[in-house]
Formats: sequence, C-alpha cells, structure tokens
Amino acid sequence: MSGMDHMSDGSEPSGSITAVDTRVLDNPAHERFDLWLGDELVGILGYRDEDDIPGFTAEPGEVVAFMHTVIVEDFGGRGLAAVLVGEALGSARRRGWKVRPICTYVRRYVALNPEHLDILVAD
Repeated sequence: MSGMDHMSDGSEPSGSITAVDTRVLDNPAHERFDLWLGDELVGILGYRDEDDIPGFTAEPGEVVAFMHTVIVEDFGGRGLAAVLVGEALGSARRRGWKVRPICTYVRRYVALNPEHLDILVAD
C-alpha cells in the first residue's frame, strides 16, 4: 500500500485513516475492489471490463471502466475513498489496464493526482 498514507487533497480531517490501516483486495467474482478496515468491509470500487459492455470494442483486460466508489456511511469523511481509488489505480497500472473513469469520485481523485493520467482512457 505504498504512497497512499500521505494524501493531501485538503479534504481529509486530521486523524484520518491511512493505507497503513487498510487493505484493498480485488474481488473479481463481484467485479470490484474491496476496502477492508481490520475485518470490516468498509468500501467498494466497482469495475467492469469493457469487453463486457455493449457498444465498447476493447479486448478483454485492455480497458476497465471504474464504475462507482462507495464507502459505508459510518466511515465517510476519513479519506478512505482516496485510499481505495489510489490502490485500485495502482493495481490497474500493474496489470497493464487502461482505465475509463466513469465514477465522478475517480475523476476528481485523478484531477488531484495527475500521476495516474497516463492510464486513463478519454470518454
């Protein structure tokens, strides 16, 4: 979970949870990344391989759409969405995926973290 413990988008309160406290695991059976805090599932980032989406022409594993980011309400405002999205983008990079950011949170995250722009696919 490298590099995510120093998020500085200005929206995190002091004492926010960092990547050190969390685990992000791919859950391909449910097409999502799961964010765990201890033994509790606190967030998901749903994705879909574009070869499964009607109207898109990507080959399997070539372009993956990041569809939605959800954090359990009781855990909101702690910077967890940023940890989840950052780890998911890192995983996409390691796998050689290009990412189509459908989720508005993913778009905002990348605007604040432009080092991920090179793996994005434009709409």
